[in-house]
Amino acid sequence: MGKRAAAPERRASIGARRNPEAEAAILAAARALLADRGYSGFSIDEVARRAGAGKPTIYRWWPTKADLFVDVFAAEKAAAITVPDTGDLVRDLVRYTSDLWRFWRSDPAGGALRGLIAEAQASAAALTTLRERFLPERLEPVRTIFARGAARGDLPARDVEERVELWVAFNWFRLLTDRIDDNGPYIRRMMAMIAA
Repeated sequence: MGKRAAAPERRASIGARRNPEAEAAILAAARALLADRGYSGFSIDEVARRAGAGKPTIYRWWPTKADLFVDVFAAEKAAAITVPDTGDLVRDLVRYTSDLWRFWRSDPAGGALRGLIAEAQASAAALTTLRERFLPERLEPVRTIFARGAARGDLPARDVEERVELWVAFNWFRLLTDRIDDNGPYIRRMMAMIAA
């Protein structure tokens, strides 16, 4: 019989204030778990075990697994994607959309987004997290792209929010139907329609 892996060393809590070492260990364990098991296998219990952290600590900082996922997703996306500013609305939208699709295809956190969306259909807590924590910050980059376009006169400023919603609808439709292949001409055509 093989040797069992040693359990990670327990980290001491410092109360309500986040211990940077414990926070880093929890986020690293969450990233690894997403890579191993996807969103459906993602649980606070397993993150706590892998990080050597107490579940009460995790629940104090992240009330649900959706909340923990949002922080992992945000960090991974910020490291992978920058907001382009070429001076051309369609070019910026194409680049940002292509980068986003690449992130969804290649990063475990990106690929797990479908799980959060699915969970939000059955869980009020996950829906609240999606609506109040995930969407506002995730939509800022594309809102910035449209606002820059409006400032240049590419579209009326009053249309920015509606264009953001069209962009989200298009991208989530492609994500949820697993059609996020790298199709530059198609993305360009759709971004031109949304920006028109």
